Amino acid sequence: MASFTEENYLKAIFHLSAQNEGKAVSTNELAEVTQTRAASVTDMLKKLSEKEYIHYKKYQGVTLTESGSQIALKIIRKHRLWEVFLVEKLGFKWDEIHDLAEELEHIKSKELTDKLDYFLGHPKFDPHGDPIPDAQGNMPSVGTTQLSKMEQGQKLTIMGVSEDSAPFLQHFDRLGLKLGLEVSLTDISDFDHSLELQTESGQNIRISSEVAQNIQVKARKLS
Repeated sequence: MASFTEENYLKAIFHLSAQNEGKAVSTNELAEVTQTRAASVTDMLKKLSEKEYIHYKKYQGVTLTESGSQIALKIIRKHRLWEVFLVEKLGFKWDEIHDLAEELEHIKSKELTDKLDYFLGHPKFDPHGDPIPDAQGNMPSVGTTQLSKMEQGQKLTIMGVSEDSAPFLQHFDRLGLKLGLEVSLTDISDFDHSLELQTESGQNIRISSEVAQNIQVKARKLS
């Protein structure tokens, strides 16, 4: 059985690997995400390798084994289910739930997780638009693209955010953005790559390229 810290490492490797399109994760990347010294990361990777949770070779990066991936998916499933519960049933705001879910995700009871999933109506996505793995570890299809990669003139629906820190989510709210909002991408600045969005009501919203990189959207067909 993986420890609390081991679970956090496996989850971090899973997320970093997804961001790297399946490529091996470097020790330095893990050190940055876990805010740990590289030497300590290396020690942990050796432990995870001995337990056959990861494939690890020095200087070549790390990938998850099947068993390591399943553990990571279970942690992600619990984290995102608890986020849904905290928002929908306890009235927390979406910028208040990450740290609480980080604690709750390490509860070991599979029965509790399954009953939580049933109680919530088997949600497919968490409050940030992230997909929730099912009990078998299958991830729902998302089919979204970074807003920063879209072209001027496209009609879009905001589906999720890839940054869940409180400052980013609070900034997102202040801009008047929300999940499910339908917008048109009316301008992309040649100078700083900032974007202008126009809502269905005609409101114009200017956002930085950094913010756009953390917003997930789907293109809508022109009517």
